[in-house]
Amino acid sequence: MAKPAHIAIIMDGNGRWAKARGLPRSAGHKAGVETLRKVVRNAGEFEIPWLTLYAFSSENWSRPHQEVNDLLGLLKLFIRRDLAELHRSGVRVRVIGERSSLASDIRALLEEAEALTRENRSMTLVIAFNYGGRDEITRAVGRIAELVAAGRVDAGAVTEELIASHLDTDGIPDPDLIIRTSGEQRLSNFLLWQAAYSEFIFLPCYWPDFSGADLKAAIDSYASRERRFGGVVASTVAS
Repeated sequence: MAKPAHIAIIMDGNGRWAKARGLPRSAGHKAGVETLRKVVRNAGEFEIPWLTLYAFSSENWSRPHQEVNDLLGLLKLFIRRDLAELHRSGVRVRVIGERSSLASDIRALLEEAEALTRENRSMTLVIAFNYGGRDEITRAVGRIAELVAAGRVDAGAVTEELIASHLDTDGIPDPDLIIRTSGEQRLSNFLLWQAAYSEFIFLPCYWPDFSGADLKAAIDSYASRERRFGGVVASTVAS
């Protein structure tokens, strides 16, 4: 099997990484951002065309107020510090997740990143921010219901393709490989629709310790697997 065209990563374990070192959780998040920067570069070196990172879930707002502020501050720092470099490297930024409820400064920053890099083609970095898979599907179904109620779509014409076209990920290929760090083995509301036939790799290391070597090993593991997509014979689809 060829290498994955789209890798999605659940970046988990920043807080536990910090706790194991007697550091505040904020130190773990800062270390996690540095790992994020390296992994984006690594993905480019490995010629992975699509990389999705679970940056902030719709459930993360329930964390302590100071921790949420720290996370938002790190997002702002990442975009302000690294956006120019990403642009020079030909990286296109896409953001998925619910935006209408975001503070105007955060929303403007995300929109600026998308607008500046829209024509880039070397790699697409998808940032899942204020994202939840169930929320995404609910919003998509709501939009389709409005179309049906308005008589613009027949209820019998609702297909998987129609639903997919109303998701945040419209135009983004489904992930071939999903990686989660920290030893946890669950999706945590991440890409529920899109992950139907993804391969999974769960790693014991915390996100700040994730390295380019770990990414390469995950890509190699993926290449050794057979993807049958519900059939009997291995498929050549999705690489």
